[in-house]
Amino acid sequence: MKKAIFYHAGCAVCVEAEQQVLDALDCNRYEVESVHLAQNSLAIEQAQLAGVRSVPALLLDGTVFHINFGASLDEVKGACHA
Repeated sequence: MKKAIFYHAGCAVCVEAEQQVLDALDCNRYEVESVHLAQNSLAIEQAQLAGVRSVPALLLDGTVFHINFGASLDEVKGACHA
């Protein structure tokens, strides 16, 4: 089964996008993981290595899809360390 990872920071834009993405993906084809970067700062580096530059974003089959610019990963990092 393929894996889809939805990265977000918990903001209103991210939560709405998360619901839309989770509803749209076929759970018979994709194992879906939702990663709240503001709550899991260790995952920020993994997201960056995958090519994520802002959230919300979807990593699908190795390709990053940035969905409506909510916050840059630098902003998320700053919020995690504040």
